[in-house]
Amino acid sequence: MNMWNKRFLNEQYVYGTEPNEFLAAMQRKLNVSGNALAIAEGEGRNAVFLAEQGMQVTAWDYAESGLAKTEKLASSKGVTVHTKLVDLNEADWQMHKEKWDEIVCVFGHFRTELRNKTLQGVKEAIKPGGYFVTEVYSYNQIPYKSGGPKEEDFLYKPEEFLDNFADWRIKHFFMGEVVRHEGMHHTGLAHVIQFAGQKPVE
Repeated sequence: MNMWNKRFLNEQYVYGTEPNEFLAAMQRKLNVSGNALAIAEGEGRNAVFLAEQGMQVTAWDYAESGLAKTEKLASSKGVTVHTKLVDLNEADWQMHKEKWDEIVCVFGHFRTELRNKTLQGVKEAIKPGGYFVTEVYSYNQIPYKSGGPKEEDFLYKPEEFLDNFADWRIKHFFMGEVVRHEGMHHTGLAHVIQFAGQKPVE
């Protein structure tokens, strides 16, 4: 059993049930509709929020317990989220080429090699005109006491977004301090990267 499966076995939603503040703000600003994919989605708070906005949402995670809690939360809110057990190491992004109107990733942290593969997969999987929205901890997060990985290899650098998505329309980019209160593990002042980009319409 992986560590995330163990963590999410708790009845309590360890990252809360409310959506990430940045995602919620960008969703209002961008007014996206259609099909959304939430990757490394954990217990489903962001996927459920997107479904509440009228999107058709699929949540990927590799913790079965997290996906079960996603379905439970969606049911309690009167919406539907399709869940799929996916290890991003094995994700076949080619099967999802230009499938999604929006992909979101909130505090999804992986080692550099998998991160690069995932970001390239995201680029391929979003439809022309669609959006990628993410908030993650930056490489400056380690001294902060508010959560996130303690190994730099799991943390993001700005060029990972600015270089990989250089041909996209960048709707929002920020790196710096924010305050987050998201359950018991993301609490307090944090150093993050926020990115929202739109894939060019060819």
